[in-house]
Amino acid sequence: MSVRIEDIVNKASLQKEDIVRLLRSKAEEARVIYEKAGQVKEEYVGKKTYFRGLLEFSNICAKNCFYCGIRRQNGNTVRYFMTDNEILEQVKYAIDNRFASVVLQSGERTDRRFTTRVTSLLEKISALAEGKEIGVTLSMGEQSRETFEEWFRAGANRYLIRIEASNKELYEKLHPSDAVHDYDKRLQAVKLLQDIGYQTGTGVMIGLPFQTYEDLADDLLFMKKHDIDMVGMGPYIEHKDTPLYKYRHLLPSKRERFELSLKMVAILRIMMKDLNIAATTAMQTLDPVGREKALKVGANVIMPNLTPVKYREGYLLYEDKPCLDEEVEECRSCLEARIAMAGDEIGYDELGTSRHYHQRMNKKN
Repeated sequence: MSVRIEDIVNKASLQKEDIVRLLRSKAEEARVIYEKAGQVKEEYVGKKTYFRGLLEFSNICAKNCFYCGIRRQNGNTVRYFMTDNEILEQVKYAIDNRFASVVLQSGERTDRRFTTRVTSLLEKISALAEGKEIGVTLSMGEQSRETFEEWFRAGANRYLIRIEASNKELYEKLHPSDAVHDYDKRLQAVKLLQDIGYQTGTGVMIGLPFQTYEDLADDLLFMKKHDIDMVGMGPYIEHKDTPLYKYRHLLPSKRERFELSLKMVAILRIMMKDLNIAATTAMQTLDPVGREKALKVGANVIMPNLTPVKYREGYLLYEDKPCLDEEVEECRSCLEARIAMAGDEIGYDELGTSRHYHQRMNKKN
């Protein structure tokens, strides 16, 4: 007789075989998982969603990842780098509208011209905040310890570096075989960030070609093993100008990828009760109310896109990205409504610091 889903979700600790069983669950069983995850969210982090104003300030990238629309060799992408004034104007919007937190995201570069400009931007953001606390998340890939420390001193306090696939063999199928796309360097960056004192985030793509249920279970166990503070993960969505596109016949359906992503959010909330989990835009790409559904099953962060409309088509990591022509105010109003539909309130004027981060730092000290 098989173990009941109710018994699995109430275990003190989920093992790999438990997670695989949950990922394979069908409709009625999945509802049990979602209900449990919603209860855990309410108990450990509350029915509150935090805004992170997202600025995709440059699509210039030194990397050539096989799945990404802004990969270096995609000649069909018009490259851009927002001016400092454009970036600061949008940061000011976030501050004035009580977001309390912004995310600066770009293509991955390590050249000194880029890293010093980011440092300067961080210093300007600190000055703009005029003594108010503001959460600043960076998402710019692997850097040296010196650069990470420089950015930390300049005002960055959170960093998202997605592993994309914790299985090293799968990771190597998604990236060129060279020193720039090295799995071990990616993992080392996660550890460096934690050591410096950043709230550290990672994430994976769900429903990739060549990916198994066991791989996805290992992804969740990877996040637990490495004591991750915040997670941004969602369905893999193909882009026609990438090498991985030729394997689209191996993909689960869009509906299957969305449902798998929803289960991943819910199971992670059950496993790691107090971390921050984003309801990603990719969820909405595959389901019109995908982000609301993610909030109901455990997510507690959402990222209004503050990137000016004229740049958004240049930052297509995948196809069919929603809200490309939606102005910032429209985006904010839409997300407010979506969060209310999910039964949450917005944590205005709150940093929404990961509770897991506080626990991890207390253990470290």
